[in-house]
Amino acid sequence: MDLDDQANVNRLAEESSSEEMVVILGQPDSNSAGLFAETVTRGDPTWAGPLAGVPLGLPVYHILEPEIRQSMDADVYQEHVGLMELSADVDEIIKWVKFYREGGGDTL
Repeated sequence: MDLDDQANVNRLAEESSSEEMVVILGQPDSNSAGLFAETVTRGDPTWAGPLAGVPLGLPVYHILEPEIRQSMDADVYQEHVGLMELSADVDEIIKWVKFYREGGGDTL
């Protein structure tokens, strides 16, 4: 998540309540998905961006999670996400996003 994205998420979170926001990630690997999930829940762990030390606590999901897939049109999902689903380590990605969404500790 680059600095502009962090600033935009921070601005939107300030303008809305967390009950009105959901962050849906689309990173193709567990490392980046976990890092971005941590950033929008606990704050930027690299301390490089606008969310450094800013624990927004936003609900975060990955596009590959079943509840997101079920809420989308099947054809649209297949067209835009299907290939990633075949090539990504879906279980590992979901594990890390869920870990931070549920307020996970320092390690899994």
